[in-house]
Amino acid sequence: QVQLVESGGGLVQAGGSLRLSCAASGRTFSMYNMDWFRQAPGKEREVVARINWSGSSIYYEDSVKGRFTISRDNAKNTVYLQMNSLKPEDTAVYSCAARRGSFSDYSRYDYWGQGTQVTVSS
Repeated sequence: QVQLVESGGGLVQAGGSLRLSCAASGRTFSMYNMDWFRQAPGKEREVVARINWSGSSIYYEDSVKGRFTISRDNAKNTVYLQMNSLKPEDTAVYSCAARRGSFSDYSRYDYWGQGTQVTVSS
């Protein structure tokens, strides 16, 4: 069993930065690929970034490329999302999710966090 807890959200002005953390319980964190999602009010949930179990494979959604950085520290059971040059359209609830298996297999997620609110003011 793995529990995921996000932190680091908040209110920031456009152009500012935030770093989100997703802390996992359990001893098997390093076996999971980790994804960050976001969901804005009235919109579909969308993936923001993905990182494989070792950190050697990373994916970013086009709108965040060059601004967001995903990383992980398996010794600390934590995945991070560094968000720079934030825009009002980045406002959403950000959640992390864990999945086993191939990095390119998005068919099943094993665990989800509760989410953390990010609000970017203009």
